[in-house]
Amino acid sequence: MRESLHAEWTKLRTVASTFWLLLATAALTVAVSGAAAAAVRCPSGGCADDPAKISLTGIYLGQAVVAVLAVMAVSGEYGTGMIRVTLAAMPRRVTVLAAKAAVLTGLVLVTGAIAVLASLLAGGLILPGHGIGPAHGYPAISPGDGPVLRAAFGSVLYLALIALLSLGAATAVREAAAAIGVVLGLLYLFPIIAFAAGNATVSRHLLQIGPMTAGLAIQATTGLNTLPISPWAGLGVLAAWTAGALLLGGLLLRLRDE
Repeated sequence: MRESLHAEWTKLRTVASTFWLLLATAALTVAVSGAAAAAVRCPSGGCADDPAKISLTGIYLGQAVVAVLAVMAVSGEYGTGMIRVTLAAMPRRVTVLAAKAAVLTGLVLVTGAIAVLASLLAGGLILPGHGIGPAHGYPAISPGDGPVLRAAFGSVLYLALIALLSLGAATAVREAAAAIGVVLGLLYLFPIIAFAAGNATVSRHLLQIGPMTAGLAIQATTGLNTLPISPWAGLGVLAAWTAGALLLGGLLLRLRDE
């Protein structure tokens, strides 16, 4: 396993796109979060806004870059034919996939932590000036606050789970464009279909099982009784999708010739 980890770390570290995609993840997450905080105003207070959730809006876009990074970690090797070399050098295919998952998870956790902390800092600086702060009865965006800490920690885990979901999908599909399409479809189609369903019960169930809509419930710090699913249960739904994708990818990797 140690050799596999070293090999996967070397491959990801030496590919230029890895650095740029990680940088794009952090930059886009913080930029979109800051823009969302700047766009929201409630001068008189009393608005149904969740300061922490607003501050973490950038996760909606940052996850797409994470998905691309994870897909390329597998599909890039299939595209160049290097997967044959990898599997010849390390014939234990599940170990190869586990090593890819471990290295990718570590990189995304570090990047996600930086992006989430910077986003919360930006929200904490911008939102009070727009009427969404302690002076108007809103909870302060502080890591010492339990719900905010849960939202921050959960958002970092969310990005890591998205990376692993994408890795599993890419291992199963192999072709980069198809894998990215599958992952982004899973993430973004559920809320669109729920919105268009026209039935409150059906919409609620779709939001409960959608990997993005369920997983991002972890960001909520206010109005928890109005959510389609509780924060940790929602993250559990995403974890189930991720486990299914990795199991399918690992099974197909073992059964294929390459």
